[in-house]
Amino acid sequence: MASIHKDIIIDAAPADVWDAVRDFGALHTRLVPGFVLDTRLDGDARIVTFSNGTVARELLVDCDDARRRLVYAVISERIKQHSAAVQVTAEADGRSRLAWTVDVLPHEIAPYMNAQMDQAALAMQNALGKAAA
Repeated sequence: MASIHKDIIIDAAPADVWDAVRDFGALHTRLVPGFVLDTRLDGDARIVTFSNGTVARELLVDCDDARRRLVYAVISERIKQHSAAVQVTAEADGRSRLAWTVDVLPHEIAPYMNAQMDQAALAMQNALGKAAA
């Protein structure tokens, strides 16, 4: 299984970053606007429409406010396995570190996922950073 890890520094308070991360149905308006065009809740899942036209069904696995950790899984015929964890922690200077890990099969999809995660990271920094305010 391929594991992709991103450590994203965001120029915003951890409580603010976590508030956007935990808002499971608002990817397109709060966390990654522009990268995600629409998010629609369907029970414990969200249907996500990405800017490249891809549509994914992401199932909420866990949302832990005490640890500022959210876990979700993608359900797809194309992807055999996909689980992701996002955790927000504080940096010493008041900024946030968002640690994002995705485990995915088949291995061949990892380069695509890695590139998509890089684009999402930039969208997060732009949406949540103090410069965006």
